[in-house]
Parts: sequence; C-alpha cells; structure tokens
Amino acid sequence: MNHEILINWSPQETRVAVIEYGAVQDVLIERSLERGLVGNVYMGKVTRVLPGMQSAFIDIGLERAAFLHVADLIPNLAAKHNKDGDEVAAAPPIERQVFEGQSLLVQVLKDPIGTKGARLSAQISVAGRLLVYLPQDDHVGVSQKIPLQQRELLRNRVLALRGQGDSDVARLGGYILRTNAEDATDSELAQDIAYLKTAWRRIKLGSTTQPAPTLLHQDLSLVQRVLRDIVEPQTHSIRIDSREQLAAMQAFATTFMPDTLDKLSLYQGERMVFDLYNVDAEIATALQRRVELRSGGYVVIDQTEALTTVDVNTGGFVGAKNFDETIFKTNLEAAQAIARQLRLRNLGGIVIADFIDMSSDKHRAAVLAELQKHLSRDRTKTSLGGFSALGLLELTRKRTRESLAHVLSNECPVCHGRGAVKTARTVCYDILRELLTEARNFNPARFRVLAHTSVVDMLQDEESAHLAGLSAFIGKPIELQGDTSLSPEMYNIVLS
Repeated sequence: MNHEILINWSPQETRVAVIEYGAVQDVLIERSLERGLVGNVYMGKVTRVLPGMQSAFIDIGLERAAFLHVADLIPNLAAKHNKDGDEVAAAPPIERQVFEGQSLLVQVLKDPIGTKGARLSAQISVAGRLLVYLPQDDHVGVSQKIPLQQRELLRNRVLALRGQGDSDVARLGGYILRTNAEDATDSELAQDIAYLKTAWRRIKLGSTTQPAPTLLHQDLSLVQRVLRDIVEPQTHSIRIDSREQLAAMQAFATTFMPDTLDKLSLYQGERMVFDLYNVDAEIATALQRRVELRSGGYVVIDQTEALTTVDVNTGGFVGAKNFDETIFKTNLEAAQAIARQLRLRNLGGIVIADFIDMSSDKHRAAVLAELQKHLSRDRTKTSLGGFSALGLLELTRKRTRESLAHVLSNECPVCHGRGAVKTARTVCYDILRELLTEARNFNPARFRVLAHTSVVDMLQDEESAHLAGLSAFIGKPIELQGDTSLSPEMYNIVLS
C-alpha cells in the first residue's frame, strides 16, 4: 500500500495528512492553544457524586468538570471475581467508592465535546511505541491485528521481560502489545518497558506530592504521535516543512524508532506541502454536506448531536445497462466514499447510511463487503451491522476527539445551526405583526423599521400595499431603513 505522511507545521498549529493510494484519508489538527487531552493523567478532585447516574464529576482544572462512570473505576474496586474469572459479587455503588472532596488519579479517555465535559477513567494506561502499560492490572494482551500464531510467543516474551531489573515483583503491571510490536526484538521491548515504568514512577510521585487539580502526565505532541501511532511498515515517506520540528522528530526516532529515520525528510518545495495532494481542497470538501461521486451520483452527510446520517443518491448518473446496475454501481462507489469521509471528517458514534434500495441480495452483500474492506484500513475501531428491514445500514465508530467540522468551524450565527434562514417575505410578515402589537400597546408619533436591505426592498415593492394598509389602520407613519450589517432574519422597530 502506498502510504505517505505530510506534516504542515506552524507555531500556532500542526496539521498532518495521511495519504493512501494517492488520496487523502486522514487529517489531524493540533493547535497550541487547544491541544487535545486524551491520554493526559491528572490528580483530580471529586466535586459531586451522582448515585442516580452511578457517576461523579471530577475537577481536573478545566472550564467544565469531567465525568467519571463507576465502570471506569479501578477493576479490583468495581467487582470481585473467583479464580475462574467469573464475577461473584456485584460492583459496589459509586457512592461507596468515592466521596466529595476526595483526590483521585484519573486519565482522560475522551476530549470535551460540545457541552459535554471530558470522559475520565481511574484505570490508568501509559502508551509507548510498542506497548501500552497497565500499572494497575496484571494482564498481558496482544493486538488482534497480530497473527494468531505469534500472539502467544509475544505474550511469553513480555512476561519474561517485565520483571527484569524490577525489585517490586508484586507490582509488575500489565501490558498490551501494539501492532507494530510484531517484529520487535527483546532489546526494543525491554527499552519500551523501561521508558513506560519510568513514566509511571513519575506519575505516582506527582500524585503523592502535587495538590489537586494538577496535570501529572501529558501525551506526546502530534508530530511525535505521528511516529508512535501512524507510521506503518508500508509508510515510505514522512515529509515535514519545518527544519526545527524535523530535528525534534529525528531525535525522538533515534531513541524510540530508529527504523523510521530514513523515512523522515524536510520538504523544501516552492508550493506548500499540503498542495502536493490538494489537502486543503479535501478539507474544504469535508466541511460540506454534499460529496460528489465520480459517476455523477452524490452522498449527503449530516452530523447531529446524537448520530450521523448518510444519504446516497444517483444524481446525474444514468448508467449504461439497466436501473439495477446503475443503483449497484452508485452504492459501491458510495461505500468507498463513506469509509473515506468517516476517517477524513473524524466522525464518531452511531452512523446511519441510507443506500439506494437494492432488490438483489447479492448486490447488498457486495456493497456491505466493499464498505467493510475500506473500513478495515481505519485505525479507529469501527463496528458494522447489516442492512435493516428498511434498507438502512448501521455502523459505529469510536469517538475520542472532536470531528474535523467541530475543530474548524462554529455554529452559524445567522441560522444558529438550522442550516436555513427565514425568507424575506416571512420576515416582512413578522415585522407587520409586531408593528400591529406595538401600536396597540404604545402611542408613538411614528414607527421606524431597521431591517436587512432584502426585507426593506420587499416591503417597498411586493408588500407595499400591506404596509400602506397597516399604516392607515394604526394611523401612524412607518419609515423603513435598510442595513446590510443586519442578518436576513434580524430587524429592529424604533418608536419615536
């Protein structure tokens, strides 16, 4: 697979584009004043316990209190198990585990999204290049992407390595082997274990010496996470347009990922690095509702607070054979586009896709397989269901941070997120009704209406007879004044 990474860096913002098969698949953005919180470890303070929700609000120093559910408390506090792993006692309620004013070591699972605060866990994990360290656990797991026949061998190697050089054998902790640990040597694994244990000791020391709320551990910067999380064996180049950040990446790679050093290079072209694959144009498209398909069909994507809906349409595509084939080809192309847009827009949660109705079971299975094939390349966990009786397809994609649209844009101040504004005629009638109400309550010498020019033009032209009739009915003159600075829905009525 042709896999390339482009990094555009500036003091205020870092942007990363992942290119696969010559097309932009992922865009990651980190701003210096709005850096993501996922992975950060805090010493927090419990501000409120909610027994009815089995949750607690934790102050970690953010604008909004963060949220901790009872299921995210330390496992040995949440439930008791017998030697076979079967649960033998119900989890104690949260009000018996935490109390207001308590200091608690927590980690951010999800960034604050919209009006919701950050989601927390008391089950700490520290991510390295090859391993994820679970200091409060004893389990050694292996990525499902590693072939089954290698998992047990890797697990045994880590079990042998984790106690070396550690005097506190009773507290070895657990590990999860990441996908890129598949071909790691014992020396590389041992180096990662040492790094992770050092990080955990620093966190533990801070938790006993620092007051709450305090940040104890911050995840790597985006350029460093590119090397840790995004680089794959198939990655053939990583180009960055900052000499200073290239040096920082090279230093990080020398210590933790020496095999990626030869892939790093400084981009010195005359054009911007993102211009190589029209990344900015792809970002602009990802902020639109409508995505055009090559065949002439199109996909409409609407993101709501509860879920994301995707509607597939044939548009101008008429096909060459018959109607069923036209629908099938449009749906196949849409399946690929949907998988790509989910990654590009970083859409998470529930996604409902309304493909064009297909009468053939064979065609439905082929579209489902095509979507699954492209979703399998996504690093974010997705779960795909089948077609419902109504022909809808449901899938879920793990959400840990804001979508691209939420990062780059705000709610429209004119329509307030509705996606539409009142027509000029509707606003005219709103004004006429309010003028009548004001005339019944007050007795000014005249009324003056300030409104958008399009509204004033309609009142002076098509609605002039209604305006004159109202003026005669209330017995007061009505003056009009256009103001282009007002939104199409906004107006003011001045009594004088």
